[in-house]
Amino acid sequence: MLQQTRVEYVQSYYERFLNTFPTLEALAAASLDDILCIWEGLGYYARARNLHAAARTIVASGRLPSNCEDLRSLPGIGPYTSRAIASIAFHEPVAAVDGNVRRVISRLFTHTGNPASSVQELADKLLHTGRPGDYNQAMMELGSQICTPKRPRCTRCPVQNYCMAWAEGAPEFYPAPKKKVSIPHYDVAVAVLRNAAGHIFIQQRAPEGLLGGLWELPGGKAKPDESGPATCARELQEELGVQVTVGNLIGTVKHAYSHFRITLRAYECTLIDGKPESTAGLVTTWAAPDQLNQFAFPKANRHILNLLAAPAADTS
Repeated sequence: MLQQTRVEYVQSYYERFLNTFPTLEALAAASLDDILCIWEGLGYYARARNLHAAARTIVASGRLPSNCEDLRSLPGIGPYTSRAIASIAFHEPVAAVDGNVRRVISRLFTHTGNPASSVQELADKLLHTGRPGDYNQAMMELGSQICTPKRPRCTRCPVQNYCMAWAEGAPEFYPAPKKKVSIPHYDVAVAVLRNAAGHIFIQQRAPEGLLGGLWELPGGKAKPDESGPATCARELQEELGVQVTVGNLIGTVKHAYSHFRITLRAYECTLIDGKPESTAGLVTTWAAPDQLNQFAFPKANRHILNLLAAPAADTS
């Protein structure tokens, strides 16, 4: 959960997750839908899918790998995570380098922070092999509490006398800033399509890829100079093989993902021809409004559903 996400945001999710899945066996036995519902809002949903797959792999094998190399074989566990687990839980003498540790080492040695392999080499040389878990946690804590990205608390740093960036008087110059890249923006239109019983049509995204396994309202990206209603009608024709009348705008949501931003507009739509079936073979269903909390949705979609559930404003 802490990959790409701050501790203060993770804490409530972590507690709720452990209360729901208190053992590895409980996690492995759960459905992916149940896990995604608990994870909803935390983002980077591949983490949840990988955690579920790893739990099932471990339960099936009957053992948790106890060294760095074998831990890397589990879904979602890369160089940093495998080293952190191996050193803290199993005392394997390996140095774990996360963003905090990278920053500490970059400043200690006035290193740009790239390539990652050279930072890892420096971390390996500094490692206290007798207490690798304590060393790794101390380095992480040093980076998060003292050697911060902005306004580092250098006068309180226990390794200040060894820090080359401090000696230069320019600790914030290290590591070198990443090059800024332009972030694309997409206009997206989705439909709230209801049947005679008032149920809302939703579809489940493919299990792999961005937001894999989450449910969503049907729709998609606008073409250049295409209006929201036109996008909505076209996407439902392409995705579901139906024709609709696009009605009122329900709401607009702006949302940022890690590599792009969207403006999502949701419209009330009325089916005029055809039976909605996913042309891509996605799982679909009609859900009663009071059942929608049983499905995991991306944050922007959830905001639209919350607008639908909100009581109408008093216009008297």
